[in-house]
Amino acid sequence: MRQTVLSFSNHINSIPSGFVIHSQNSTQLRIHILENDLIRVQVLPEGQPRLERTWMMVNEHGQMPREGRQRDDLSPFSLPQFAHQMDDSILQFETDVLRVQFHFAEGALHWKTTDGQAFADDLPRRAYAHNAEGRDVFHYLRRRPDEYYYGFGERAGPLNKKGLRMRMLNVDALGYDAESGDPLYKHFPFYITYLPDLNIAYGLLYDNLATTIFDMGKEIDAFWGDYRYYHALDGDLDYILIYGPTIAEVVEKLAKLTGRPLLPPRWSLGYLGSTMQYTEVPNAQESLKQFAKDCATHDIPCDLFHLSSGYTTDDAGRRNVFTWNRKRIPDPRAMVDDFHQAHMHLAPNIKPYLLKTHPQYATVAAKGGFIQQADNDSPQISTFWSGGAGEGGEGAYVDFTSEAGYSWWQEQIQSALLDYGIDAIWNDNNEFEIWDDAALCAGFGQAIPISLARPLQTLLMGHASYHAVAQNRPQERPFVLSRSGCPGIQRYAQTWSGDNNTSWKSLRYNIPMGLGLSLSGVPNNGHDVGGFHGPKPDAELLVRWVQNGIFHLRFCIHSWNIDNTATEPWMYPDVLPLIREAIHFRYRLIPYLYSLLFESAQTGQPIIRPLVYHFPDCPTESFDFMLGPNLLVASVLEPGARERTLYLPAGTKWFDFHTGEGYVGGQTITVAAPLDRIPLFVPAGGMLPLGKLMRYVGEQADDLRELIVFPPNGEGTASFTLFEDDGISLDYQQGAYATVEIHLETDAKSIALSCNIKGNLSELSYTKILCIFPSKESRAIRVVAQQQTPRLDSANRPVIDLYLKS
Repeated sequence: MRQTVLSFSNHINSIPSGFVIHSQNSTQLRIHILENDLIRVQVLPEGQPRLERTWMMVNEHGQMPREGRQRDDLSPFSLPQFAHQMDDSILQFETDVLRVQFHFAEGALHWKTTDGQAFADDLPRRAYAHNAEGRDVFHYLRRRPDEYYYGFGERAGPLNKKGLRMRMLNVDALGYDAESGDPLYKHFPFYITYLPDLNIAYGLLYDNLATTIFDMGKEIDAFWGDYRYYHALDGDLDYILIYGPTIAEVVEKLAKLTGRPLLPPRWSLGYLGSTMQYTEVPNAQESLKQFAKDCATHDIPCDLFHLSSGYTTDDAGRRNVFTWNRKRIPDPRAMVDDFHQAHMHLAPNIKPYLLKTHPQYATVAAKGGFIQQADNDSPQISTFWSGGAGEGGEGAYVDFTSEAGYSWWQEQIQSALLDYGIDAIWNDNNEFEIWDDAALCAGFGQAIPISLARPLQTLLMGHASYHAVAQNRPQERPFVLSRSGCPGIQRYAQTWSGDNNTSWKSLRYNIPMGLGLSLSGVPNNGHDVGGFHGPKPDAELLVRWVQNGIFHLRFCIHSWNIDNTATEPWMYPDVLPLIREAIHFRYRLIPYLYSLLFESAQTGQPIIRPLVYHFPDCPTESFDFMLGPNLLVASVLEPGARERTLYLPAGTKWFDFHTGEGYVGGQTITVAAPLDRIPLFVPAGGMLPLGKLMRYVGEQADDLRELIVFPPNGEGTASFTLFEDDGISLDYQQGAYATVEIHLETDAKSIALSCNIKGNLSELSYTKILCIFPSKESRAIRVVAQQQTPRLDSANRPVIDLYLKS
């Protein structure tokens, strides 16, 4: 490699959105002031983009055309006015929020707030570089000792990625090490830098889907000092600096750029059953039917089952997407009906490749529906896990940038799956592991090398599956799951952390993986509870994993155990009551989860949040997290532990959810953690809405709301907003929903509750909310403008009815 640092002259052209800075050759550095707090920087060694389109950043309507958007289309942005000045050495421009300088001799940008707080700097004389004999591009920045780095999508290790080097190349990382494994399944070239001393956070989003390396201080060079860098093996150096100044504001602005997450159906918040084992046995249809029976027998609620790929095997054991093994599943329609009679939805596994032995391989090849070789029109051949005696087989990937491949895919989803009554789609093995970078994607008429498009294929696979389901059920919200992904996948699918290893380490380190993904614009995520690959979990590990998993949006027990067992809630009778209790609590918590989901769909706010998201004194906490603003989850992550030591963030009082005991924040405490529960804490003013326990979402009238309230001790105010709609249709987009805003005011002697109902939903399913307070609460409790009298419940807690009035 010939890494060449790019240098620039003071030859500048002004453009309506900013500046073009030239070098002595064709290289350009373009600066676009998109918003007062969003600055885009493009470094173009050839003077123009290598890929003229983007699929990462949505248009002004929050949408992304299938064929992508032109990179130079700035219509989604307001392009505000800005002041600027220049001399022979410096170009300076200033918005209402930021003051930025470009030093010509250094070839570097320096970032400040308008009041002069310096928060980011390129590395002088090395900021922007490229490979003079290849296509690599680089961005170097100074690294401060007081910085913390979050995001990067789904990455192994702690929440703070300082000192790590990460490679973004999506692979099928079966049984990965959740503490150190790299690379993994997803490509998210985005991270947040947090400077607690300045109370400033900002994000860097690189619009490039080529294989990428982020080095956050693992590399050290005495001459250059402390630095960090971005390195893409191809594509454009095109990034946006997103100024917060809070972490929450960075995440919200990121969501507006890449698309806010979809609002899934309410039933997706239930328990999602799965295991590979059921479809691998000769009598698969009977095994699948037995799962539904066992859920009923053991009183385990369940709303969806994942149909693993064994249903697609042929007589040789090869997996052929969109086919049915009629020996294992003689009557697919009857199987679907069995699940529906048990009130479970069904999501079959589909993979984006066809083996050469697939019955439709020749048809798709003749249509030009595969990714093609670089030097001819033949399919690019790869080796895939075929499932035949553990062996691989040759085949080709479907090209979702070709009309033929995209249309064929949607037609097969309809005829092979949806026509049987299938409800949802599970996109799997969609990392697009093609190792010839020159292989060609059709690119909707403008060919794109796979080096720039591996994650793009994953994204468009999600787009195709989502819209196939949407076209089949136009009045309902589609539900799609995708293992791989990149920025934008949240517009179409839920995701998870892939094929994790069954271990206490995975339970622990999957937590920051989900938190990083949540900070990267993908709040709808989770993990394979119990572990996917390896030995079956022992009873204690399964209990602790379920107790953790119920607080993630995706709550799914999934497995492919090496002893051919299936991980199931009832696999250990001695602890079944504990697992049942945890799953029951998950179902009661759905009103809280669904309200957080709606907020997320409107703003991009994550559901699970690192403590630092709300509390600046917790910049390195990786394993305790917030579920929304009102619940701190302290999972038990070690075998044999029956107590937990944890830090309660400063700035508020905390209440033990189980006991009601109060604690001052800013201290480390040790609390009991018996096997039947994990520690949960609620900040002062926190409110947790609960609903009715059901065997599946919608089993009964949703006519119960309880609100667990932990009021401040002295003067204070707090609020929480419940979101209510039908949970399945798209009518909410036309305003068919209601919000119930609950307000709390306290002083030393009294507590006052009130509510405000907004929206166009004609009738809520409940008429009152039962508000429940800690047993030690002795202040006078009243409901504003209502004549309600508090009373004690069976647990000796003060309760009062809050009747709903619009």
